[in-house]
Amino acid sequence: MLQKIVLPVILIVLTYGFWVSPDFKEISAGVAIFLFGMLSLEDGFRTFTGGILEKLLHKTTNKLWKSVMFGIVSTTLMQSSSLVSVITISFLSAGLISLAAGIGIIFGANLGTTTGAWLIAGFGLKVKISAYAMPMLVFGIILTFQSSKNLKGIGYILAGLGFLFLGIHYMKEGFESFKTTIDLAEFAVSGYLGLFLFCGIGVFATVVMQSSHATLVLIITALAANQITYENALALAIGANIGTTITAILGSVSANIQGKRLAGAHLIFNMVTAIVAILFIYQIQALVDYLSDNLGIATDDYALRLAVFHTIFNLLGIILMLPWVNRLVTFLNHILSDPEVKVIAPRYLNDASLEFPDTAIKTLHKEVLHLYDNAFEVLAHGLNLHRHEINSDVDLKTLCHPSEKIIELNIDSVYNTKVKVLYSAIIEFVSKAQGKMSPKNATRLFALRDATRAIVDAVKNVKHMRKNLLQYTQSDNQAIRNEYNKLRIQIAELLRTLNALRTGQDVDILELDHSRLQIEENDVTSNGTLDKLIRNQQITSYMATSLMNDSGYAYDASMNLIQAATHLFGTQNEIEQEMESALFLDELEIENIAEKTQ
Repeated sequence: MLQKIVLPVILIVLTYGFWVSPDFKEISAGVAIFLFGMLSLEDGFRTFTGGILEKLLHKTTNKLWKSVMFGIVSTTLMQSSSLVSVITISFLSAGLISLAAGIGIIFGANLGTTTGAWLIAGFGLKVKISAYAMPMLVFGIILTFQSSKNLKGIGYILAGLGFLFLGIHYMKEGFESFKTTIDLAEFAVSGYLGLFLFCGIGVFATVVMQSSHATLVLIITALAANQITYENALALAIGANIGTTITAILGSVSANIQGKRLAGAHLIFNMVTAIVAILFIYQIQALVDYLSDNLGIATDDYALRLAVFHTIFNLLGIILMLPWVNRLVTFLNHILSDPEVKVIAPRYLNDASLEFPDTAIKTLHKEVLHLYDNAFEVLAHGLNLHRHEINSDVDLKTLCHPSEKIIELNIDSVYNTKVKVLYSAIIEFVSKAQGKMSPKNATRLFALRDATRAIVDAVKNVKHMRKNLLQYTQSDNQAIRNEYNKLRIQIAELLRTLNALRTGQDVDILELDHSRLQIEENDVTSNGTLDKLIRNQQITSYMATSLMNDSGYAYDASMNLIQAATHLFGTQNEIEQEMESALFLDELEIENIAEKTQ
């Protein structure tokens, strides 16, 4: 609704401005070119986020000060707090970093973005910046047409920088020429009224352009051309800092509750910083003048003094808020509590992580583990056992034989609420992600999809055999009762092994080969057990048919779980994966060994 109103208004204002003044066209074109440059720059840096930035982020967020430093350095290098915010939200939503670490990065990104003001005020306005823009654009555009991913990324970065410089040039020239038409400085408003008015304008401009960087460039170029007063420029800079939180808020829309909490932290930080800056504007201005004089910045060089102000008030915000991070986390967890849902919702999947292939893979892996944990509970109850019993050291034969007490379970309902909904979300996520993956990542993506399908199939297998399992484990016929308990023990033993792998206990992934051998040996059809029971008239033909079918379900459930485990609990290292695959026995080898032992 808001977009339908705001967009036409902006278009009408721009059209009127173009008609009234050709200089306004030049300023507007400069802003548009600058914004396009930022998009190109972000696209270029995204090319190089295939693991490097994500791994660095994961390793440098174990302490709060490291998180802040990561935010400062990454934003300084990429000149895009928006990109850093999106990466942080995707990592936080995937559960790969803590909320406190995410808040630290956002704090650092706010300070890192001030380096842009220094570059523009100290370099961009003092040289003919368009002379650097043209070669960058030429080389950048040539490289973007190359097939190499790295060359294409470098091309986008060069083109982005070229467009940034060209945009700054046009804004600077436009404001210089604008003086002949109208002097915007005549509309200056002093005192706190002007502070609040221009702060609001700064918020609006940043929300419209979706870039505090672009707003700041506009402010600096206008200030350099004396089109706005220094005092009003400070207010605009404060407003730009508030407006930039809209990027994090929009980025959190597709994220989970953790992403929304981070956006809330970003808003609180920038609002507190802005309030402090407004309340102590004259004291901060005096500090800016003192530091500027000592740094040798000319009294009338308001652009550089604005850069000093921008740095000071962001640094002041970090100093004020850093000691309160843990309380801020507690507050956000309380205000934005986890939603209570009857249907188990995806815990880690979010569209923000799709922008970064390595993050998407990590996110998917954690969600498939979430599915596995839910499936484990359904499988355990389907076997009429409790999860804690399977994961204990108690002998499974002791647990399985006294089966008088039945665990109440509507397996269809539980399957739909705890398994199927996650399965659907995972498959949808994979379909969205596959077009953005490199061949190596695509292989891993499809392996996790196969693991998901195997887990779901295992649950379906147990679901099919549960009715007969409950009936025959309560039967007076000892032979059929024993055989069904053997099926329960077979799957429960495998689940116990998988739990050891899942929790990082001292169990080798190759232990799964031993499990596969045991499953082959226990097959009642191939090992002759079924024929013997029928021949000795220990079970009826009706029982034999049920046992044969359910033995097949138990076999399939076990093999599906083993297949899922190889993808979920095996090494993530590509070379080690190849070594593990070479060591695993293939189906023919398993069958041959099973035949020799029978």
